[in-house]
Amino acid sequence: MTALTDLDRRLLSALREDGRTPVATLARTLGVARATVNSRLERLINNGTIVGFSVRIREESDPMAIHAIAFIEVEGRSADKVIRQLRGFPEITSLHTTNGGWDLVAELRAESLPGFDQILGRIRGVEGIVNSETSLLLSSVLR
Repeated sequence: MTALTDLDRRLLSALREDGRTPVATLARTLGVARATVNSRLERLINNGTIVGFSVRIREESDPMAIHAIAFIEVEGRSADKVIRQLRGFPEITSLHTTNGGWDLVAELRAESLPGFDQILGRIRGVEGIVNSETSLLLSSVLR
């Protein structure tokens, strides 16, 4: 994978803000020709920097409106076993290993606070998890 240039980073930032922005608008915003934007996009897709495009929905329209981050500590060498179990939880939208005081970080979504409470109970009940701390995400200020 080639290193990103300043133009690549600005292009990716603009696409994160609105992935449907027309190439002509991107070119004007970035101060380059449309052909430059097209070639950069093609290169970023071909080299695997851009792996896909997705839809973001308005948060108040999202049926999984409760969003949270859970920090998870696992016992000894049981991380692989815990990860296998957590992968089966549909409310966990992403799971990451990390350094520091916590072993795993999970992004959670639930339809309601009672549903959120249930998923926390299920997570805490996984054999090998010895501690967790969860924070609700209240509003997004950057995506």
